[in-house]
Amino acid sequence: MSLQRPNRKDPKVKWEENNQQQCSVAQSSAALGDRWSLLILSDFFLGVRRFDDFHKRLGMSRTTLTNRLKQLEDHDVIKRLAYQKQPVRYEYRLTAKGRDLFPVISALVTWGDKYYAQGHPPILRKHLPCGHDIQPVLSCPECHEVIDVRAMEARKRPDDANLPPVKRGPVSY
Repeated sequence: MSLQRPNRKDPKVKWEENNQQQCSVAQSSAALGDRWSLLILSDFFLGVRRFDDFHKRLGMSRTTLTNRLKQLEDHDVIKRLAYQKQPVRYEYRLTAKGRDLFPVISALVTWGDKYYAQGHPPILRKHLPCGHDIQPVLSCPECHEVIDVRAMEARKRPDDANLPPVKRGPVSY
């Protein structure tokens, strides 16, 4: 497959339409939103659960925080639970779908530590079963080798009449 230029007469894809594409990255980006959502998710994995704590820690406006939490809730990444009745107060918890984002956020943290922390990561992560501080790595579930982009190949799934066609597959030059 060769790289083709888009037809300039075609309308541009609007950001809101990304979740309609047959692309897992586009759909995930539409669900997660922006950098604020990533910071919120990072704080979830650091144990934050309450609106006021997110607000104080992240310094974002209450409106932006409300909107991002609602977006994550709408996509079943988090759920809102009442922890107090008078007045009603809520905390947020990660759903199974949200907990499945741990490797994504962990990879961002590892990348940020490598390129921006000057050798001094601000937060250390300990693997509880063995007690060691670690930087998680992506490894092959079959051979357990560390994954390197140069040792990977992407390919389009086989055509299936029950699924929409893949429009943005891998390219080769």
